[in-house]
Amino acid sequence: MLKKINLEPFGIKLYESKHSKGDRVENHHHEIYQLLYALEGTGEIILDGKHHLFEQDYMTFIKPLTQHAIISEKKLTVLVLAFDQRVMERAIYDNLALNETKFIGLNPFDSSEIRQILRTLLYEQANQSNEQEMALQIFLSQLLLLMVRGEKKSSAADANALRAKRLKAYIDTHYYEWIHAEDLAARLGISTRHMNTIFKANYQLTPIQYLTEVRIGLAKKMLAETDKDIASICFEVGFESISTFYRAFKNIASTSPNKYRTNQKGYYQ
Repeated sequence: MLKKINLEPFGIKLYESKHSKGDRVENHHHEIYQLLYALEGTGEIILDGKHHLFEQDYMTFIKPLTQHAIISEKKLTVLVLAFDQRVMERAIYDNLALNETKFIGLNPFDSSEIRQILRTLLYEQANQSNEQEMALQIFLSQLLLLMVRGEKKSSAADANALRAKRLKAYIDTHYYEWIHAEDLAARLGISTRHMNTIFKANYQLTPIQYLTEVRIGLAKKMLAETDKDIASICFEVGFESISTFYRAFKNIASTSPNKYRTNQKGYYQ
């Protein structure tokens, strides 16, 4: 189904689209570009048959002839920026690679900038001047640039989350090895500082802190469930010295391995 939107006189229009709980905008397409920004609420947007969560600070760039639909789970308010090729310099269009439909979740910093540009566009649209057409084109270009950069950041964040997940899985299965932070970072092909940052963003610990927690968690289990000598447990979980093991154990368990074993054995008797 083709829906027409009047973009005269400058080939650009920014307007509000409000949806009540349970509303559904059936599958349709346009012959123009659209940028949809979720101002508040929660819903779902379907792009060429693919379903995406659509909520506050999510944005969708829809190229011409893309089939799309919107389902509102709660009250959903969307700002729709519609425009055609008239307002785009060809060089800008090519450089931003706006030849495919994009779904983007923005971080708070990019979202704040985009909200401000949308406010500016609303102001320019409502106030006629000799520079109105030029102003609309300039702020649209700024908005599209932020969108593309936000998409790249989102992809980078996804890649970092995957790196952190793989690193966690490696530690879970190689905790007994002699592991240094530099070795882990080298495996990922990134700096130790970057590795610590992305791992902490996902698990609230550095990889070495997580490694220590894994080792102490296993040591606790062995102390409670086996009669293995503490030196053997220390060796088995990957510590190179008893003193390092005792220090790490007390930092995490707030007691010594001996007292922990005594308390656990007494608890289960």
